[in-house]
Amino acid sequence: MSKITKLFKSSGSKNQKGPSAQEALFKLRETEEMLTKKQEYLEKKIEQELATAKRHGTKNKRAALQALKRKKRLEKQLTQIDGTLSTIEFQREALENSHTNTEVLKNMGYAAKAMKTVHQNMDLDKIDELMQDINEQQDVAQEISDAISRPVGFGDEFDEDELLEELEELEQAELNSHLANVTLPSVPSTKLPSRPASSRKRVEEDDDGMQMLAAWAT
Repeated sequence: MSKITKLFKSSGSKNQKGPSAQEALFKLRETEEMLTKKQEYLEKKIEQELATAKRHGTKNKRAALQALKRKKRLEKQLTQIDGTLSTIEFQREALENSHTNTEVLKNMGYAAKAMKTVHQNMDLDKIDELMQDINEQQDVAQEISDAISRPVGFGDEFDEDELLEELEELEQAELNSHLANVTLPSVPSTKLPSRPASSRKRVEEDDDGMQMLAAWAT
């Protein structure tokens, strides 16, 4: 059994109740801040060791090599811290999501209980009666609206055929009045000239010829 496993088992036996999500997040943020400061310190130390190695160079080869060795160890620590920060960041995000999901589920549970309480005070039969009443009142409102929008006192009490007959009588009366106002030309008072004798004789001869023709035909 590893030391880490023993550590978690021993801590779990001492305190059965784990920390809250807020407490764990607070601790993780503290750790991140500490490691970030350690990163900054190591980066400065690495720059110093690199400058020392450059300063000694070939003049003091041993001191330059020692500075480079220290720089390598510091870079290794820096790499480890980078990995640790990545793990802590992943754990913090997972814990934040878990905390959010927990709060969401808790609030949804409250809402479900509230809905259950509200529904307990509802009678389905009364709801059906209420909906029927609402539909009836809507029908009544529609009938009232139709009645209000319909013209009142115009055309309903008169027969259309009677009105058409009266209209024809009015048109005929108008025509008669128009004809009565028309002035006809007066008959001339002078005598028409008599037909000449020759014309009368020609007419009589024509009449005799027509009679003879009719007699022959019969």
